Amino acid sequence: MQKPILVFKIGTSSITDEKGNLDETVVKSVAKQLAALHRDFHIVLVSSGAVGTGKKYIKDYSGKIEERKAAAAIGNPILIHKYSEVFKKYKIAIAQSLCERGHFSDREKFLQLRATYRELWSNGVIPIANENDVVSSRELKFSDNDELATLLAVGFGAQYLLIGTSVKGVMDKDGKLLKKIEKFDDKVLALATKETSAFGLGGMITKLTFAHLATSMGIKVVIFSAKEKNGLINAVHEKTGTVCTPKNVTKSARQKWLVSGSLVIGSIVVDDGAHKALLKRKSLLAVGIKSIGSMFEKGEAFEIQDENGNAFAVARSKISSSELQKKLKEKNLVLAHADDIVLI
Repeated sequence: MQKPILVFKIGTSSITDEKGNLDETVVKSVAKQLAALHRDFHIVLVSSGAVGTGKKYIKDYSGKIEERKAAAAIGNPILIHKYSEVFKKYKIAIAQSLCERGHFSDREKFLQLRATYRELWSNGVIPIANENDVVSSRELKFSDNDELATLLAVGFGAQYLLIGTSVKGVMDKDGKLLKKIEKFDDKVLALATKETSAFGLGGMITKLTFAHLATSMGIKVVIFSAKEKNGLINAVHEKTGTVCTPKNVTKSARQKWLVSGSLVIGSIVVDDGAHKALLKRKSLLAVGIKSIGSMFEKGEAFEIQDENGNAFAVARSKISSSELQKKLKEKNLVLAHADDIVLI
């Protein structure tokens, strides 16, 4: 029987010290725990720390985009070499996987990426993923590794997404650990701050945002302290951190890819009648569209909003927005087929 998939993301502040140096104690602990979980799961390790590790080699580092790219180019091989050393003790080979946004937005590239990971897993190899910072453009970058880990988890149909941080989990307004999140509402999202670590990109806001996406796709998410002893093992058994309860979903692998991996280019607003029809899994007809927000081409993904501006679905277009503008009131013109619409 095929093993379930577990995606573990560890942040920069968890894997480096205050000077940006790799914390070898944490790296060794991660390897030991993943080696134990390796028997029961296909594992993806999404590891930050490349920029933090490489920045000390850049003179007068100030964080400019060019400097971050250079630091990543220096830090990635150092990071991978260290992981290779620690996993060797457990006779586990690792593979480097530098990902770009286009690997997810292009369906063919995504399927190739998935096939490669499956080949690695079939040979007992643990892939270690990170963004290909050296070539990623500003427009097509992942917001941070929380997003990359989520896209991998959703796209591959993972059972667990474990997010290792430098804090115990999500704290309530009184500073106490919130042990479980069953519903992502305004109260929960208000608990997050915009603070990030000295070396990382994302704070708790991005973690909750992507945890929300992952749980809506049926994945259990645990946000916990990566420096806690046996934190990974405890997270799998829901004995630590904040556990985010997954929804029961029946979406196909393609639908999950569409809502998570595709680059949403455009947006439209539909009337109340079209809104109700889409909630009943009907196709989107041009006659139900009130306005076009952002333009898109044929085959590109766009966001569907109700009359109040609330986004409730993502779809892939059968025609371009410019062609749609000319035929807005044309009856029976299909902008998106029901199979290419995913409610969010």
